[in-house]
Amino acid sequence: MKLVATGLLLLAAIIYLFCRWLEDRDGENVAAWVGYVRAAAEAGMVGALADWFAVTALFKHPMGIPIPHTALIRKKKDQIGDQLGGFIEENFMTPDVIEEKVAQLALPTRVSSWLADPKNAPRVGEEAARGIAFAAEMLDDEDIEKLITAAMRWAAEPEWGPPAGRVLEQLISENRLEPVIQLLCDRAHDFALGSQDLIDRVIDKDGPAWAPKFVNSLVGDRLYRELVEFSFKVKTDPHHQVRLAMTGVMVQLAHDLQNDPDTIARLEAIKCELLERDEVTGAASTAWNAGKALIEQLLADPNGTLRATLTDSIIQIAERIRDDEVLKNKMNIWMVRVARHVSENYSQEIISVITETVRGWDAEDTSNKIELQVGRDLQFIRINGTVVGSLAGLVIYTVSVLLFH
Repeated sequence: MKLVATGLLLLAAIIYLFCRWLEDRDGENVAAWVGYVRAAAEAGMVGALADWFAVTALFKHPMGIPIPHTALIRKKKDQIGDQLGGFIEENFMTPDVIEEKVAQLALPTRVSSWLADPKNAPRVGEEAARGIAFAAEMLDDEDIEKLITAAMRWAAEPEWGPPAGRVLEQLISENRLEPVIQLLCDRAHDFALGSQDLIDRVIDKDGPAWAPKFVNSLVGDRLYRELVEFSFKVKTDPHHQVRLAMTGVMVQLAHDLQNDPDTIARLEAIKCELLERDEVTGAASTAWNAGKALIEQLLADPNGTLRATLTDSIIQIAERIRDDEVLKNKMNIWMVRVARHVSENYSQEIISVITETVRGWDAEDTSNKIELQVGRDLQFIRINGTVVGSLAGLVIYTVSVLLFH
């Protein structure tokens, strides 16, 4: 566009010089049209040069000459940023405008409808997985390990005995330990059923050397039957003395954990020894790395259970919001209030992003970027200046001829 505009200026100059040559050659006998064309070309050059100066002065010094009030973009860059920020603050960041626009957007309705649309399910799952993976990447492994370690130390600071005793006491009162006792009894009976070989080996090894083999076999069979029968009774009778004794032990343990200093001290010693072991201190790192790797692996599978579950959960929440008008209205009101609060209290901080960014730009680079963006239209100003100048010169010459000839 610069070449086009400059080409028109050169064309006007050539036409002007050609007409001047004709006038010089022919003198008084020159053709009448020459004067009209010369006047148009001369005025066109003046208009083109004037508009070239005006357009150039916005971005740089014309011909490198530091003429006052030129290179305006470079000199006024910071002021332009401040004025742009002020304009946006006064016309777009006012609480009333922000509140009205946020209310019109109805974001809860739009977002929930989009998320609940089955067509968008693959995109929802992909973006959710990407967000979780990105969050995992952003978290520094060392910081997470320190956080887990600190949490373990924090949990270890209070005494474990009294709280554990109260929990155990509550479980006993609610009969929550009965399934555990039943499980132990079942496992004991299963062990008894498979203990024939073990009993025979023990009797053969530790029995009297003088006892005949058939006697050892009879004793072993007797012990096996008694053990199986006894374990079966314990397993099937909820009120068996052994089971009652187990419950009594638990009751006594719950009491001692809360009231017996020796029991509390022994549990504290076990706790300290456990937490000071290298296996436990290294468990934070191991747990985080293993968990992170597992999550990344599961999320990487588009057809995996984790991604499908995550997608379904998001869609269910979105459907709930979409179909609940009361909830949508509440959420919309919350968003409007938040937007108004941000506008009232943080508009200056938001606008400072614009002003500080503009201040940080290089003046010459900024001028070149703006010129590149709007320069095409500015070159039309030069073209129009050439054309309008030519027409104006032609009109002025014509009027002068009519008035004075």
